[in-house]
Amino acid sequence: MLTIGKLGAQAGVKVPTVRYYEQIGLLPKADRSAGNQRLYSRKALERLAFIRHARDLGFTLEAIRDLLSLSDRPDQSCAAADAIARAQLAEVESRLARLMALKAELERMVVQCAGGRIADCRVIEVLGDHSLCATDHRHPEGEHIA
Repeated sequence: MLTIGKLGAQAGVKVPTVRYYEQIGLLPKADRSAGNQRLYSRKALERLAFIRHARDLGFTLEAIRDLLSLSDRPDQSCAAADAIARAQLAEVESRLARLMALKAELERMVVQCAGGRIADCRVIEVLGDHSLCATDHRHPEGEHIA
């Protein structure tokens, strides 16, 4: 049995994250020691490693919940897991396209900068007026790309 600190360290996840995953049901509730300390099994470590790897690949918590549910029923078709992975791939491809547009716009701004005074700075000018951009590189929901 692993304490929460050892579980987190072995999976590369911080203790508050382990608690959060337990709270939202991605990890089952831990057994407790006589001193009320959380104790986790090897299976919990494997599940946490799965969650961590899926997060590293950019899957949402909802998608991870679905994938975990599928992994708990190994005899069924993997079509649903494939569909979830394909949707994540499409999201990554979309994000890459937005990042390439951002890269091109930043390169264009830098090239157009004359290196003079801020009053004449093309970078400041373009950041202040989106219509000066060559492409619409905004995130669909208006959020930054992470």
